[in-house]
Amino acid sequence: MRLVLVGAAAIGLLAPAVAALPASADPVESGPWTSYSPTFTVQERGCGDVSDLTFRLTCSTSSGDQRAERRYATYSGGTRQFEGHFRITSLEGTRISLKQTFKTTGPFFMLAVERGGRLYAVHGGTTIATGATVGTTVRVNTVHVVGSSHRTYVNGSLKHTVSSESGSFYDKFGAYRTNSGQGPATVQWSGIRFWRK
Repeated sequence: MRLVLVGAAAIGLLAPAVAALPASADPVESGPWTSYSPTFTVQERGCGDVSDLTFRLTCSTSSGDQRAERRYATYSGGTRQFEGHFRITSLEGTRISLKQTFKTTGPFFMLAVERGGRLYAVHGGTTIATGATVGTTVRVNTVHVVGSSHRTYVNGSLKHTVSSESGSFYDKFGAYRTNSGQGPATVQWSGIRFWRK
């Protein structure tokens, strides 16, 4: 009996620590949804730095192109849903874009954060949610019906709707200095998922 207890204790000491991941969630809105995995490229410009799903702006520069992002494959029809969880681990700057739905001809929707935790739409300045403070994990879903509407959910609740033109679009997320923003900032993303219908 003593050997079994010692063995069990040793196993417990050797077991690797596993980082907690966000709970898997079903897509927002009714389906049927089909999961898919679009390709992406990493974008690092200015003082932007990407390490897997950690995105950093290391400078306080308030001009120029400062970005650390993933840019996903272009789509041009149907309904697309993005889901991701972000946690800001440091924010000495302010007005940092976290998630974008971009049209190939220019910006379409940009979700940004101000120091203090206000999430807002960059174009128009509408407050989308509050509470995105340093250390808090926030779930974001965007549902884009190309040629109809774009809806943003925060922690499962619909917070913002805007009409959408037809055309070609793509998803981006990470940390990106808006025209009125500056770093430094560090954002960790997790639980990235995509669906379509």
